[in-house]
Amino acid sequence: MNRITPVDSGQKQPRLWLRPGLNAAWPICLGYIPIGLAFGVLAQKAGLSVLHIGLMSVLVFAGSSQFIAVSLFQSGAGALPIILTTFVVNLRHFLMSSALSIFTRGSDKRILALFAYGVTDESFAVNMVRFSKGSWGIQPALVVNHTANAVWVLSTMAGGLGGQFIPAGAFGIDYALVAMFIILLVMQIRNWRHLCAALLAGVSATLWSLWIPGNSYVIVGLIFAASVVTAVTWNSRGASRQPVTRQAK
Repeated sequence: MNRITPVDSGQKQPRLWLRPGLNAAWPICLGYIPIGLAFGVLAQKAGLSVLHIGLMSVLVFAGSSQFIAVSLFQSGAGALPIILTTFVVNLRHFLMSSALSIFTRGSDKRILALFAYGVTDESFAVNMVRFSKGSWGIQPALVVNHTANAVWVLSTMAGGLGGQFIPAGAFGIDYALVAMFIILLVMQIRNWRHLCAALLAGVSATLWSLWIPGNSYVIVGLIFAASVVTAVTWNSRGASRQPVTRQAK
């Protein structure tokens, strides 16, 4: 796998990495604007001020987790369930950061901290493709991350400002959270294991929500489905590795 050195002399000059970073970031920004506006409207309807919406977008910067947090907040959930749920949802960022760390070795820790803050599903996909081609560095990757971050924060705040003029439930905005998760789910399904995990998580979470009150069904369904699929996968791999012995005639 090719890896570009993050301290490459050519990458030190802003004019050589600012424009490529902006060119790579604009498709992400186009996708963030409508989702950010929808989130801002939903957050405003849940009782958050524009300042609170902006702070959440700056401190969390995770679209799916912010949608979940607002939904739980509106349903009356406490701080601990909201924090635990969003933490579990964002665990995938550890895997993304681990994959990107191959290409950022040797970078200054302060730069890495800024870079890690901006890792999302979309920026990971954009940067990973370019890092793998060997024509990318930490500086243009930072431009991608923080340009997308700025657009997300401004979009969510704009949605919060405009939310007061939009009636609750208008334009199907309440469906934005469900639609976003459906899209994220479809994008993540690559093989039969992913499909089985999604179906098992949905069924188990639904059954748990019918039996046990509260919002714990999200975590329970996730852990149960992941555990079952992982156990089945390990067992199948272990069986396939067993040597085949021939019976004596």
